Amino acid sequence: MIKRIAQTAGFAGLIAALVLTLLQSLWVTPLILQAETYESAEPVAAEQAHDHAHGGAAVAHSHEHSDEAWAPEDGWQRTLSTGGSNLVVAVGFALILAGLFSLRGPSRAWQGLLWGLGGFATFALAPSLGLPPELPGTAAADLAQRQAWWIGTASATAVGLALIAFGRHWALRVVGLALLVIPHVLGAPQPEVHASLAPQALEHEFIAASLITNAAFWVVLGWAAAWLYQRNASTAV
Repeated sequence: MIKRIAQTAGFAGLIAALVLTLLQSLWVTPLILQAETYESAEPVAAEQAHDHAHGGAAVAHSHEHSDEAWAPEDGWQRTLSTGGSNLVVAVGFALILAGLFSLRGPSRAWQGLLWGLGGFATFALAPSLGLPPELPGTAAADLAQRQAWWIGTASATAVGLALIAFGRHWALRVVGLALLVIPHVLGAPQPEVHASLAPQALEHEFIAASLITNAAFWVVLGWAAAWLYQRNASTAV
């Protein structure tokens, strides 16, 4: 059983990670790079105004910027870094799916699409209703508060969907529906002032691109995990 779960998670995670990385490289990453131009232009303008008023301060600023931590450069470094991160996350989610399949496995591979959509709703769609994907240079609330709300929302959504899908009594389904709604009634932590250096149109496109690519990732992950799980089961027999 453990070997079956590991094989399913490894191959399904690899397939889904490749799809996600490709979509991000074609659509999401260009939007991030475009937003970073607005973010980098802001301090430059501030530095120029400061230097005119206080000559010689540019040397100190340039020294501070040179001490910044290493980050992957645009191009193959960023793509490889993103792909590696996607692979780790995809295998982790695939392990969860394969583990759930061992408890209540899908009878057909296409049913994995439903599991994938459930994962998308849990880990992407529901949290994005309160905390949408953010471009660089976007004002945000306290990180710890956002993380706590995200974890609570994802947990409540997962349990709520499970109760609605598998609950044998109508009361359980009502509880499940309430769990879906409660995090959004409480509300996600928000910054004191909503502001973004990037244009609003770019921000909206980034949100759409992030959600669509995540939906594609989860659909592929759910289908691949279900197909491989069934295939490994037939091979074992």
